[in-house]
Amino acid sequence: MVASVPSSYKTRELALRVVSALILIPFALFVVSTGGAVLALACAIFGGVMGYEWARMTASPVTPLMSFFCALPSLSMLFWPEQVAVIVLGSCAALTLMLHPARLPDRVAGGLGVIYAAGLPLYMFLLRDGDWNGQAAALIIMGTVWASDSGAYFAGRGFGGPPLSPKDSPSKTWSGAIGAVVCSALCGLIAAGLLDASRWSWLLAGIGISVVAQWGDLFESSLKRRFGIKDTSGFLPGHGGVMDRVDGLGMACVLAVAVFLVFGTLPEMLGLEARR
Repeated sequence: MVASVPSSYKTRELALRVVSALILIPFALFVVSTGGAVLALACAIFGGVMGYEWARMTASPVTPLMSFFCALPSLSMLFWPEQVAVIVLGSCAALTLMLHPARLPDRVAGGLGVIYAAGLPLYMFLLRDGDWNGQAAALIIMGTVWASDSGAYFAGRGFGGPPLSPKDSPSKTWSGAIGAVVCSALCGLIAAGLLDASRWSWLLAGIGISVVAQWGDLFESSLKRRFGIKDTSGFLPGHGGVMDRVDGLGMACVLAVAVFLVFGTLPEMLGLEARR
């Protein structure tokens, strides 16, 4: 039998989440709207913090090295094109694997950690800087993921029900997942209206963004359960760590960049063609 969580604790947790959001959301909107060097520096900082959190989660003995290597790919965007940044990402992962003093499984975990912790913020930059209307794409995806998170939080607590993934994250429910998809679909319809684009295309895009973001959240939950921790850090009151907050958004950015590159006509279909 699981003890119920006191209502006072839930109220305090919600208050902390709201205060953190009131600080983080304006900052995120500013750096993404501005783009360029400002966004590259912000992504580098986030990458460095997430590198620290990965090292903390895995009890890595090379924490400073992980932080540096996770900041470097986004930092390289200040000086070189995106192709070089991807090469830097792979090189940093390989160097971490080689320089890690522990046994091979821990070395592999370190290398994968660099790809994960550095790759998520890097792909946010690549989405914002792509050959499409990157500002609109990044802002809409951010808003849709935030709506998905909020829908999951309130629907899950309001309706409860069976867990979505009992093994990886027993606190996440099917009602929360459905609430997340509904909120994201509504965001897709709003985006279609703002961009004068296909409603069906954006409806499907909104649903897809929510599904990917929730998968990213569950993936990280499985990692934390694997390493026996609740939060990757305590940097963000009410949310845990930076990685806890941007896991779903990062995965959505990775997928968006990949889909836009493979299906070159999709940005135009979504009203996100580059402005001349």
